[in-house]
Amino acid sequence: MIDETSKKVLAEYLKDSRQSFREVARKIGISSGTVASRIKEMEEAGIIKKYSTMLNYEKLGFELTAVTEVTISEGMMIEVGNEIAKIPHTVGVYNITGDSDILIIAKFRSRAELSNFTKSVLKMNHVVRTKTHVVLNTLKEDYGIIP
Repeated sequence: MIDETSKKVLAEYLKDSRQSFREVARKIGISSGTVASRIKEMEEAGIIKKYSTMLNYEKLGFELTAVTEVTISEGMMIEVGNEIAKIPHTVGVYNITGDSDILIIAKFRSRAELSNFTKSVLKMNHVVRTKTHVVLNTLKEDYGIIP
């Protein structure tokens, strides 16, 4: 696990990962060397997997977000899920409990893209059925949870 200092460093980088070590150090009251070493430790431990940019998909033309439940046969959830994850529209693919086996979150520019996506998933081996929900309003979409 990580200590309170590392949590504070993470919290700052979740707010803005473009901050310098010096800026983060000033904000939380530690040295920039400590920030650098904590970041390196968390990268090496796999806690920080990568750095990325949070996009506003609607402003980029992705008007539709869909949540799709998928039922899989023959226990092939991981294999099918890995194939679904390769489709560019997917932003999340989860192996879940309950009536369905996989949950997909995907973004689309049009109903036609959503339709084509659904058809391609249904054509995959071991996919029994899908159930798609179209998101009406996104109330929160942020994976920046502070540990």
